[in-house]
Amino acid sequence: MKLKFLMLFIALINIQCYKDKKSQTLNVVKTEINDVAKAEVPKVADDFIVNATNTEVLVVNNSEIDRKELVDFAKNLLEVPYVYGTQDPKKGFDCSGFVNYVFKNFNITVPRSSSGFKNFGKKINVEDVKLGDVLVFNGYKDKTIIGHLGIVCEANGLNSKFIHASSGKVMGVTISDLNSDHYSKRFNHAVDVIDN
Repeated sequence: MKLKFLMLFIALINIQCYKDKKSQTLNVVKTEINDVAKAEVPKVADDFIVNATNTEVLVVNNSEIDRKELVDFAKNLLEVPYVYGTQDPKKGFDCSGFVNYVFKNFNITVPRSSSGFKNFGKKINVEDVKLGDVLVFNGYKDKTIIGHLGIVCEANGLNSKFIHASSGKVMGVTISDLNSDHYSKRFNHAVDVIDN
C-alpha cells in the first residue's frame, strides 16, 4: 500500500512539474511575441521627388541605403543577358530595366525608361559621383535623346566605372569605364537617387 501511495505521489509531483515547466515556456513565448509586437518598424522617409511628368516618384530612406550593398547586389547580376524591354534576371535586362530592378530591390522607385531620367532626381557633378549614383548617356545614334543608363560601381570622377546592361558586343550586364571613347562622348549627366 505504501509503495502504491509513493508511486502515486511521485506521479503527481511529475505532473505538477510538467505543468509548471509548460506554463513557464508559454510565458517566455508570450513575452517574446510582445517584444516583437512592440519593436519599432523603420519608417519610410518623407523625401519624395517627382519628375517633370509627375508620373514617377522616388521614395528614399537614405539612412538605410548602403551604397556598397546596392553595388554588390548589382554585381551579382553580371553576365545576365541583354534583352530589350525586359527586367527579369532569369530572362535578361535592357539598360533601364537593369537600373530599375536594382533600385527596386532597395525600395527606391526610379523611371522604367532611360528617357525618364532626363529630368529625374538630383543632378550632380561627375567629379562628385559616389557608388550607386546613376550615369545618364545620350543615344548612340540620336544624341538629342537620353539613350542609356548605368550605376556607378567605382567612383573616381571621369575615371569612374559603371555597371550596366549593354546592347553592344557583350550583350549583357557588364562593367565599363566612363572615360572610354564610346561612353565619354555620350555622357550627359550624373544623378544621385539615394541622397537628396
